[in-house]
Amino acid sequence: MLFIQLWPNRHNPGVVMHTKKLGLALALLAGVGISGMVYAVPIKYVAQLDGPSEAPPNVSPATGFATVVLDTDADTLQVDVTFSGLVGTVTAAHIHCCTATPTVGTAGVATQTPTFTGFPSGVSSGTYQHIFDTSLSPTFNAPFVTNNGGTAAGAETALAAGLNTGRAYFNIHTTTFPGGEIRGFLQSVPEPASLTLLGIGLAGLGFTRRRQRKS
Repeated sequence: MLFIQLWPNRHNPGVVMHTKKLGLALALLAGVGISGMVYAVPIKYVAQLDGPSEAPPNVSPATGFATVVLDTDADTLQVDVTFSGLVGTVTAAHIHCCTATPTVGTAGVATQTPTFTGFPSGVSSGTYQHIFDTSLSPTFNAPFVTNNGGTAAGAETALAAGLNTGRAYFNIHTTTFPGGEIRGFLQSVPEPASLTLLGIGLAGLGFTRRRQRKS
């Protein structure tokens, strides 16, 4: 925990102004979600997909990459996926949520079943892009809706919470691995604004410390 001096330095009264500025920068950082508790929308999540990340792990040589963008203001879920080298052929693809522990374990299907609309089927490689309307219940798996208040809004909120805490994963199921051949946990990507504010905060901290040493 960082404690910030807010009373005047008797050797250098000007230091208090810089510490106040630092405090403001840190407050801004907290507001854009550096703490992991507050997020702006839309939020991008990415995942590397592979066999060793499955549960249980497998030795599939296949790889993939998933990008998911959830905008709870616009009620949209954008899904972009590329994959190749599957041992079996695709039978389904979903986002699963929410595991009991971040980045490990398994969970039920959160998104529509039996698979994403238009997802390539019967192939070992491919690409996919689609934007879903999260205000509509069919965007989600029916049990996921039922377990989260019985509404699409409740399902969207639950999915957002799972994504924000690393408890949702993208899974591609195949004929050889019905439970999933490649998967990856979706992790949020920091926004440029967040990174800029982080730099401001760190720069302010360094400047204040230099001023204190000189005094």
